[in-house]
Amino acid sequence: MKFGEKLRNFRRDAGLTQTQLADSIGMHVSHICKAESDCNPFPSADTIVRLCEVLRVPPEPLLALAGKIPSEVMNAVSTSIPAQEFLRFVYLSGLTDNDWRDLTQVVRRLREQRFNPNSEVAGLNGGLKCTGGWGALFE
Repeated sequence: MKFGEKLRNFRRDAGLTQTQLADSIGMHVSHICKAESDCNPFPSADTIVRLCEVLRVPPEPLLALAGKIPSEVMNAVSTSIPAQEFLRFVYLSGLTDNDWRDLTQVVRRLREQRFNPNSEVAGLNGGLKCTGGWGALFE
């Protein structure tokens, strides 16, 4: 699926017209029309995030289709040596989409355990079933 088609589907599912969506983020309707028609370069990552906030959908599908990363994420990662080391490691590991999903769940469990030690998380893996082998790192 292309970016424009995905954006159009999200907008229609939200029950908004192109004009309503554009007005909600202070954009001219022609930009929405062109984005949905894949006529222009993709909107900026931050604009995609704002559109998704209005549409109440996660921004990642549109960001991935556009090949963009939000500036807040880019800024956080680009100024952190450990973040860059981590991203380089996982990049070189050749992760599949399922691996990324599993790793995200592992990180969520670790964060939950760290900030909510009284949660029902048992051990670092917390009963998480990882299909890509990531669970073995924490067992």
